[in-house]
Amino acid sequence: MKIAVFTDLYLEIAGGIPSSIQAQKKSLEKLGHKVVIFCPGFEQPKDEMVVIVPTCQKIRAGGAPTARRPEVVEDFILRKYPDFKTFDVVHVHYEAGCGLAGMRLARKFGIPLVVTMHGREDMAVATNIPFPLKNIAGITLNKLHAKYIPHRAKVKRDDYLADTKAKTEMWELMVSHANYADVVLVPGKHFAKKLKGYGMIKPTVHLSNGVDDALGKLKLKPRKMTAGEPLKIVWNSRISKEKRMMELLKALKQVKGKYELHVFGDGNEAEKAKKYVVQNEINARFYGQVDRTTIYKAMVRSHLVAMVSYNFDNQAMTLLEAEAMGMPVLICDPDMKEVVHKGGYYCANGPKAKDLAAAIDKIIENPEWIEKASTVMLENRGEVLQAEQTKKLAEVYEGLIKD
Repeated sequence: MKIAVFTDLYLEIAGGIPSSIQAQKKSLEKLGHKVVIFCPGFEQPKDEMVVIVPTCQKIRAGGAPTARRPEVVEDFILRKYPDFKTFDVVHVHYEAGCGLAGMRLARKFGIPLVVTMHGREDMAVATNIPFPLKNIAGITLNKLHAKYIPHRAKVKRDDYLADTKAKTEMWELMVSHANYADVVLVPGKHFAKKLKGYGMIKPTVHLSNGVDDALGKLKLKPRKMTAGEPLKIVWNSRISKEKRMMELLKALKQVKGKYELHVFGDGNEAEKAKKYVVQNEINARFYGQVDRTTIYKAMVRSHLVAMVSYNFDNQAMTLLEAEAMGMPVLICDPDMKEVVHKGGYYCANGPKAKDLAAAIDKIIENPEWIEKASTVMLENRGEVLQAEQTKKLAEVYEGLIKD
């Protein structure tokens, strides 16, 4: 198959979406398929199968390169790929300019369209946009999206997830985006239920993200922690508001036992977090943006991965990588229990700092739990590897092509 992948998040930014796309591409190519990724960026990677679309020179949404208007992207692609209609499938991974261009091109040439719904854009706006601008941002983004694809499902404000004007607008955007596809892929079952609750009607397939198959070949033993030893915690997510790093740091300020926090990554709250650590004498070290191999080595030397987002993540890659590496995880969002195996996670009783602190102290007081949880993760690591998910993904593609 010849597959066109469109994503607004891939180059020059870390995170679950880029890493999941990269794993899918690598795995599909091993099966003999041709995958071309269209995305914004500033530096052409070595991989010629990654095509940089027209990119705004001064705008970086969330730190990521931002594609120009969909019509500009479409014109560029048709000049570069006049035979675009020869693609068998178009797979879109995001709701912004590049993704919209891919969706419109799929419809223009009658190519089967698959859309993966990765995340909670309602919470992204609610969390990261300053209070006076939240509604303006939600309305503006929804109108811009509706300019390019139809919004037939109208979401009404309620007391559940669409409890503000901004969130209501973003749920309409997400549902409309999904409904434009032939098939919708959703990594998290809980997110699929929410989308359907707000009007998603297209055929939906639960397809887990996967991690690089090479992780499954690493020879790893269950992690062990001895009494009196500091609990070594790894943070391997964006240091951003929605990921709630500050809540974890506030929790560590309350922890009674010994611990070490090793932070990998960057984000819009990195400087704030570093300042808080110094001011409150938190035992944490920041390594910045480093390659995955460095992070994996640190995970082998540690006991626990912390992932404390709440009511935001769909299916955090951080958790999948942890299972592949045999790492126990600390979570506080009950929805994340479906991501890793029971017995491999410790779910705090709530999302607040005091809840996280109590959970961390409980783990420190019961160090034997680390080995038990690590054993569970290692025994089930094969299920999170990309090869297993790619077989299902290829079946989705092939089913659409036959139809």
